[in-house]
Amino acid sequence: MNNHSVKKQPKDDLIKRVWETARDVQYKIQSEDDEEKQWLIQNSPNSIISTLIKEMTVLMMHVLEAIGQLEPVNGIGISKQFGISRGSISKITKKLVDKELIIMETLPENKKEILFRTTALGKEICRLHQDLHKQIDSGINYFLQQYTEDELGTTLKVLNDALHTSWINAATSEEPIEHNPEETQTNEKAKLNSIKVSLSSSTAEEMNEVIEMLNKLDSRNLKKAKVILNEIFF
Repeated sequence: MNNHSVKKQPKDDLIKRVWETARDVQYKIQSEDDEEKQWLIQNSPNSIISTLIKEMTVLMMHVLEAIGQLEPVNGIGISKQFGISRGSISKITKKLVDKELIIMETLPENKKEILFRTTALGKEICRLHQDLHKQIDSGINYFLQQYTEDELGTTLKVLNDALHTSWINAATSEEPIEHNPEETQTNEKAKLNSIKVSLSSSTAEEMNEVIEMLNKLDSRNLKKAKVILNEIFF
């Protein structure tokens, strides 16, 4: 990085460029699903696996991965993993069964309880998907190694600030941004509570359940949740 050329740029111009670049990064992340799918196809062990992956949606891939991690698992367990309706899970698992990637079985003492397991083909795709995650983690680590600890610290501070700041109200906010994890978590809960209060009684309970589920997700699963919400509702 050439610090001298950066310092010559007016601050307003730098802010504009940072914001534009941040939006470009967002678009890049949103478009990575196609890139990830291409990686899976190119690294498939045989033509059968590659053909199946071509026919699968991102949501089908994530549900298959969840079954592989939790098996034997029922629809409720998968639904809790993603926070989506059992009806949607039912449609997706039916497609996975049709493609012979998972099987359904019942308990001897409870014929109504349906459990899902991955087949040999399903396990192959799950392993390939895990290899993709390792490849992504390795790529992220390799990319970030080029920066110094100070640069990474500054980047982390900016990202944390952006994560907990409203663009609409940022200019009028008089309170400093908190960086203490416990205080930040408290502030976020307060924001969530304010959202709950503002909701009508007819929707408050459902929204509260959604918020509680999102609070339990880590960064990787939040990305999955975003994919699912976009695919189902948008």
